[in-house]
Amino acid sequence: MTGTTLDDYTDRYAQRARGMNASEIRALFAVASRPEVVSLAGGSPYVSALPLDAVGDMLGELVARHGASTLQYCIGQGDLALREVICEVMSLEGIDASVGVSPDDVVVSVGAQQALDLVARVFLDPGDVVLAEGPTYVGALGVFQAAQADVVHVPMDDEGLIPEALQEALREVSDSGRRAKFLYTVPTYHNPGGVTLPGPRREWILEICRRAGLLVLEDNPYGLLGFDADPLPALRSMVRDGVIYLGTFSKTFSSGVRMGWVLAPHAVREKLVIASEAQILCPSMLSQSAVTTYFQTMPWQEQLKTFRTLYAERRDAALAALHDFMPAGTAWTHPAGGFYVWVTLPEGLDSKAMLPRAIHNRVAYVPGTGFYGDGGGRQHLRLSYCFPPPERIRDGVRRLATVIGEELELRTAFGASGPFEAAEQSVPVIDGPRSAADTPPQGLA
Repeated sequence: MTGTTLDDYTDRYAQRARGMNASEIRALFAVASRPEVVSLAGGSPYVSALPLDAVGDMLGELVARHGASTLQYCIGQGDLALREVICEVMSLEGIDASVGVSPDDVVVSVGAQQALDLVARVFLDPGDVVLAEGPTYVGALGVFQAAQADVVHVPMDDEGLIPEALQEALREVSDSGRRAKFLYTVPTYHNPGGVTLPGPRREWILEICRRAGLLVLEDNPYGLLGFDADPLPALRSMVRDGVIYLGTFSKTFSSGVRMGWVLAPHAVREKLVIASEAQILCPSMLSQSAVTTYFQTMPWQEQLKTFRTLYAERRDAALAALHDFMPAGTAWTHPAGGFYVWVTLPEGLDSKAMLPRAIHNRVAYVPGTGFYGDGGGRQHLRLSYCFPPPERIRDGVRRLATVIGEELELRTAFGASGPFEAAEQSVPVIDGPRSAADTPPQGLA
């Protein structure tokens, strides 16, 4: 054996463990948690807006009255009462009995993240192809990489996934002698893009997938958090077959209860239950009971309105600050819901290389590279507006704009060579060529 290693077990790991690498920016985010740093990085829901006293009383009474059952094991599929609540929640987006949905089709999971992992375990072999938007949810990339799948990104624009680009990606995968297992998509209030797929384009994409025999994996954490309109119909509400749907209570109630679900056809559901039982035996009955009781006894739809108003106020603060402070050549999306704004930097700048300078200036974001499996995204970054108050969001964006201005000055002084050569040039810009110079202030619209 040649060389040395700090890990005595390197030669014993499974092959799939070789791709399990810690994020190189994790240490920076540890610094970003300090109170003097404005973090526009993480997507933590603002749970302080919940009626915490009432929730606390609810939890205490739940254990006091029903502790013998809520502190016990349950079945692997999840408690029936919660699955009935899940169907009630999904009906707001058109997913109901009219499209063949019942509680029997639901599998409860430890957040939508476990649901995503279960689908990957059931469908993906090493070397399989997954189509996903570019950019896409970083947690999904981790799951697909752990499954040793190859992620092929499909470009987006200001209306989400581009249908023609999906057709082209399918042709390229087919020409390579392979077949894509499924399309992973976040069609509503996209993470990280902040864009939403309109109705006609939803129908078009579903038709492309139907003709290609391509399964759709619809991830919908933010669908009930639109700011200006009723919930859009989910993809699953538009077809009976061909779509597996992932949902979560992390954004509509509490991320701490770690409750999500997957809605799947009967045969798939059975395999998901078996896979889940192998992982966790059964989901937490205490968490399930807490969610069920909350949705059965509290005015949760009124609470949703509170969340939407709060997040809309923060969205407006972020967009106004971007308009007021960002240098020319910077572009950003204008989300109608959800938690995120996707920012495109002036040409030649690198969000990953710029992050240490941003942390030094007491502001944090997520570089765009985290949302691509192929190394792309260097000219982009994600800002999260869900947690900080509006005045702190504005201060954070101002600090970030200062950092970008300093980076531009360095580029002017030293030219395009050197550290700026790594800047990504080919990733399509979401939301078109809008810049700070020609973007009007955003109100509630």
